[in-house]
Amino acid sequence: MSKAYERLEQQVGEEKAELMIHYMDEILRMNEHINLTAVRDPEEFIVKHLLDSLGCVGSPEWEKADTIADVGTGAGFPGVPLAVMAPEKKIFLIDSLQKRLRVIDDITRSLDIQNTTTFHLRAEEAGQSKEHRERYDLCVSRAVASMNVLVEWCLPLVKVGGTFVAYKGEKAEEEIKEAEKAIRLLGGKIDRIETVNLEDESAENHALVYIKKVKKTPAKFPRKSGTARKEPL
Repeated sequence: MSKAYERLEQQVGEEKAELMIHYMDEILRMNEHINLTAVRDPEEFIVKHLLDSLGCVGSPEWEKADTIADVGTGAGFPGVPLAVMAPEKKIFLIDSLQKRLRVIDDITRSLDIQNTTTFHLRAEEAGQSKEHRERYDLCVSRAVASMNVLVEWCLPLVKVGGTFVAYKGEKAEEEIKEAEKAIRLLGGKIDRIETVNLEDESAENHALVYIKKVKKTPAKFPRKSGTARKEPL
């Protein structure tokens, strides 16, 4: 039994750990046909994808959330591990690449993970649709984008009183300073930053940035697809 697996099992219990490992195995199998992840070593995968995804579990925001959106889910992270942790919560996986979502659907169906729903949408489209706008208790994202871009994608999806949790790297505080104006403009307020020590040489420490939604997002946000990256707030 690997050191990383032991940590995972200790954190989530044997049954949930095994389910997550089955998911990992299927992602790595499909990764030979479609580009899902650059991480191909199982030990590294457990640390960088499974353990890292669980950072917000146990927080007050996680405990009270019934509906959770994962924006830019990619190969299903953090959304699928979060779904395994709490079968009673509804996890909505949003991504702009249909082929990734088909893989996630096939694997979750085969593993009988019943509380995930995928949506083939850009974040900007989701934020302007009645089905998704200000409908979620919690929004999470590990998407590779600067904070002022991420908040424009994610805060419009969060209910007033809900929270957006950004999974960021070691430079989170610098990014937050650059995004303060955008966060206020979009109806958010920085609550706290938590450091996540993955206890592994292959992974840098991460930070979870908790942003509360304190007022409604103005109707003009998010702007049309691509604008947030080209002209960040």
